[in-house]
Amino acid sequence: MNSFAALGADPLVSFPLTTEQDVFLLRRSGKSAAEALGVEKQDQIRLATALSELGRDLLGSDGLTVAFGVARRPLPLLLVGIDWTEDRDLGGEAVQAASRLVAVHYTPSEHAVTVEQPLTSDGRTAEAIQQVREAVLAHTEAGVPDDSRAQTSDLIAALVESRAQREELRRLNEELEETNRGVVALYSELSEELEETNRGVVALYAELEEKSRLLREASEAKTRFWANVSHELRTPVNSVVGLARLLLEFDGDGLDEEQRRQIGLISASGATLLALVDELLDVAKAESGRLEPHWAPVDLRAALGQLRGTLRGYESPGAAELIVAESGLSIVSDEVMLIRVLRNLLSNALKFTPSGTVRLDVAADRADGRDQVVFTVSDTGIGIPEEEQQQIFEEFYQVRGLHQRGRSGTGLGLPYARRLVELLGGGLELTSQPGSGTVVTVTLPADGRPAAQPAPPTSSAAESAPDDPAAPVVAVLVTVDDDDAFRASIRPLLDRLAGRVVEVAEGGRASDTVRRERPDAVLLDLHLPDLDGYAVLAELAADPALTAVPVVVLTSTPPGALDRDRLSHARAVLDKAALNLPELAAALTGAGAAGPANREEGPA
Repeated sequence: MNSFAALGADPLVSFPLTTEQDVFLLRRSGKSAAEALGVEKQDQIRLATALSELGRDLLGSDGLTVAFGVARRPLPLLLVGIDWTEDRDLGGEAVQAASRLVAVHYTPSEHAVTVEQPLTSDGRTAEAIQQVREAVLAHTEAGVPDDSRAQTSDLIAALVESRAQREELRRLNEELEETNRGVVALYSELSEELEETNRGVVALYAELEEKSRLLREASEAKTRFWANVSHELRTPVNSVVGLARLLLEFDGDGLDEEQRRQIGLISASGATLLALVDELLDVAKAESGRLEPHWAPVDLRAALGQLRGTLRGYESPGAAELIVAESGLSIVSDEVMLIRVLRNLLSNALKFTPSGTVRLDVAADRADGRDQVVFTVSDTGIGIPEEEQQQIFEEFYQVRGLHQRGRSGTGLGLPYARRLVELLGGGLELTSQPGSGTVVTVTLPADGRPAAQPAPPTSSAAESAPDDPAAPVVAVLVTVDDDDAFRASIRPLLDRLAGRVVEVAEGGRASDTVRRERPDAVLLDLHLPDLDGYAVLAELAADPALTAVPVVVLTSTPPGALDRDRLSHARAVLDKAALNLPELAAALTGAGAAGPANREEGPA
């Protein structure tokens, strides 16, 4: 047939369509052929119904013939072709109805229509072809009643299947609704949980913020506490240290050896207490981020010599030998912090080295393209157990047992040293072996962290001033200090430097007193009960009649805590605890004075 030739298939079975019975035969043959080739039942009925519609529409046409065949293009197909010779067209309604059920190819000019039914298996095998032929031939003898019954049976089967599908669809809809209800419930539950979690997170953030605020307030309160305690401790201790030095300086000939030794112990204990107060205050400042290095070139040769002299007091007969190497290396750092770090490490090593050697070595190194200076403190002491080597860097922690027996301390030395080293841009490492000693290595950048600042003058006021001036260096001197004990302790010293000394205990009276007395110089304390020394200094600088009067600041405030911008009008800033006659004389006369920062180092 022409339609089969166009689709590349040969007819297997063919028969004419001339009567209504032939149309029933066409329906039954199409369903049976599809069933023989494994087509699903619904598709069998669709194919049979489509063929019935087309056959009825064409019934009565000349040369009306039906042929069955199979083809692969590229999938296997069951083909049913209908051809006629009469010049008539297939009805549009029949074509439309059949096309809704199966694939229909209609060519009016060729008087042919072909119906395609896709197969799930290869229909071109010999077995499949034989099954199709037998299925079609089996219905050629069937009568109209049989076909009618078969059609009714097919319709009933289709209705049953349709009802089953509706039931299945209803069941699926119910399951879907149940699933939707579960999803909605789950969504609602998750939303409630998320909202509850969000409320908890918000509450947690609020609590954390409140805790942070309380911690900040506690830190600020601690810093204020240490600052106040430092001042209150420094004031009486300065008096003790000053009076002890005055006794040794002015009454030395009237003291026997034991008295001189006892007064020396008082002075040394006072200096130690001052150093401890400085360390406590610096630890608090480092925690709050307020301790900042003052960068300048450091003369290591001089600094190590000073350190060597300071630590000689730790040596005693039979104790460890202290060896501090000399070094001419260049380094930019904070000299005060550097000396305090090395002093802490060396004094700690001496404390825990009953005999043997404590050494400080200095060497140059280079790492990551940067020059470094390495300070190594080694001892042959009792050492530190491995399990304690990290805890000793915790503030106030002390190793128990043999390490602490008979050795006083606060547990601040190593934590304080590490904090200072970190502020200086370096690192501190410790290795130790019980019974074999300890090695502490401090590595600092040679060029400092910020840009290098000019080094302070190396000549001190003490080098320029006379050791014991024969005559007063000023005629009138005004002293502004609220500490009666300190004023009493330095009064003999001031009497040798000034023809007349006027004492003022309140900052608010300072300007009036200076205006009235017209002194040659003013000694000013920074911590005053009403108007502090900074404000007094600003008043004197702002008054054209008083701005030329030299002002020397005497204070127990650590150098790092001074507001140097507000001290620019001062001729010099001196440490109360280290005050001596040549230095004060040089500051009053201006000899060797280098402005408000001419003394960077406090008491050792």
